[in-house]
Amino acid sequence: MAFKWRKWNRAVHRDFGYLFFTMTLIYALSGIALNHRNEWNPNYIIIEKSISEAPLTTKPDKKQVLEILKKYDVDGDYRKHYFPSATRMKVFLSGGVAVMDLETGEGYIEMTKKRLIFREANYLHYNPSAYWTWFSDIFSGALILLAISGILIPRGSDGLSARGAWLTILGVLIPLFFIIYYLY
Repeated sequence: MAFKWRKWNRAVHRDFGYLFFTMTLIYALSGIALNHRNEWNPNYIIIEKSISEAPLTTKPDKKQVLEILKKYDVDGDYRKHYFPSATRMKVFLSGGVAVMDLETGEGYIEMTKKRLIFREANYLHYNPSAYWTWFSDIFSGALILLAISGILIPRGSDGLSARGAWLTILGVLIPLFFIIYYLY
């Protein structure tokens, strides 16, 4: 009985595809996030608000600070406040800070909130432990097998002897172009 390599190739491709489905999504999402990290923070949402109040002649106590923060919907985040100078107040908030100039009444609030999914995907992308590194190395090897087994599945006019060859060549030329253009 002849060895049925196409059957085994499809089985390996299918099973590795199922097994590493989530890993593929994790690395794809974190890859997108890392590609655009100069345009946005992939781990945190940064919320900025302007403060515009009447000038204060005296340093406010905790009750007055909470009244100011309530107008900007952050009174529940209050932790502590202090005065780094005679005319400046700094308020520590859960996940942020508020700063106000007492003479002008102007200031700002900056809050950070954890960005769901992207934050966790980025955490895993940065290899948090030796065990995860081993697992991601296995995943990398599986991606190589998925790529090779994937191009061997189609037959005939869709396979490597026809249309698949042209698409594979194009898939090689695009990264090669960028390497030559930007590196040399």
